Amino acid sequence: MSNDSVLKIVDLNKKFHKGTISIKDLTGRNHDNDFLAIKDFNLEVRKGEILGIIGQNGAGKSTLLKLISRITSPTSGKIYIDGKISSLLEVGTGFHPELTGRENIYLNGSILGMRRSEINEKVEEIIDFSECRDFIDTPVKRYSSGMYVRLAFAVAVHLRSDILIMDEVLSVGDVQFQKKCLDKIKEISGDKNRTILYVSHNLETVKRLCTRCIVIDKGIKKFDGDVKEAIDCYMGNIVTDEDRIDLSETLRPGWLQRSDVRITKAEYVSKDLNSLKLGIDFKINKSVQKVGIRVEIADEERVFATALFTNLFSANEGETVYREIDIDTASIMNGHYNVVYTVFTMDAFGNTVDLDCITGLDIVLDDERRNRTLIWHNEQWGNVCL
Repeated sequence: MSNDSVLKIVDLNKKFHKGTISIKDLTGRNHDNDFLAIKDFNLEVRKGEILGIIGQNGAGKSTLLKLISRITSPTSGKIYIDGKISSLLEVGTGFHPELTGRENIYLNGSILGMRRSEINEKVEEIIDFSECRDFIDTPVKRYSSGMYVRLAFAVAVHLRSDILIMDEVLSVGDVQFQKKCLDKIKEISGDKNRTILYVSHNLETVKRLCTRCIVIDKGIKKFDGDVKEAIDCYMGNIVTDEDRIDLSETLRPGWLQRSDVRITKAEYVSKDLNSLKLGIDFKINKSVQKVGIRVEIADEERVFATALFTNLFSANEGETVYREIDIDTASIMNGHYNVVYTVFTMDAFGNTVDLDCITGLDIVLDDERRNRTLIWHNEQWGNVCL
């Protein structure tokens, strides 16, 4: 490990067994039901980093954190840690149910190697932050899930540790407490000797808090680097300077239930000051009726600036269809936008059913016309130019 590293993972693998375990499994001769939750994983984290960890459900994020926290052991590979770890992986992790909230504070501090005098200095601050003072001398087995996470978070962020691990810690609790937690994490981020590993499906908090981000897919580290690029990778976004791009092999969102139609290519046909013409190719895998294309332009915060629909049409199996769409960009403010293409059909009840959805070419709107200012009122209202 380098001098400024607090965590290094080398060739890490974690194998689990699916289903029940038989005598044959115990003798080590049956590997048909084995699967690797973490595969050949390598990672190095430096002091002071806030590392975001994102990926689909079942990608291996929580397994990785449990390996780092030594809750479970690796099948192969090495994990090198320089410092003390405080983990908040699940509601109430590390709490003894029969002990009171106050007693659990001292228990957690002792596990971290803190002296009683050091915990005494922090205990009142922890209780105030948790907002559980009225129940602090009650056994935690009687706490609600919200009280559990309030106290667990307060303990994790206030007691001394070099590496703080958090897995979906803001998914429980009210909005005000979540904001309080975010502010506390920001405060901790100013400590260059403290490192945070942060797992969340809330990409907005990942973007706001993290200095670096990795994407895990089926146990494999798919991306490691800039936070925005990591989110683009996770969302299946493709950023390019080319006017035409192949989308046939791009990852589709998991909620799509049908594969009747697949978008294969997208291109800029033409662009000028006030408009944009897009061309889309898609392949018909199964004959469809009442098919349309929806194009949405969204900013980097996933707020949609505009959307438009084509006329409905029908297509036969095996056909390759090409459509052009004109988008009026005159009323959209300067900025970096994603273009989301969706092919949909209408069911018998008049509802839209999405057949394919993909984030394709990005667009950047930047011209002198948009840089004018108004004397009386700001010219922006969301993504609309007034």
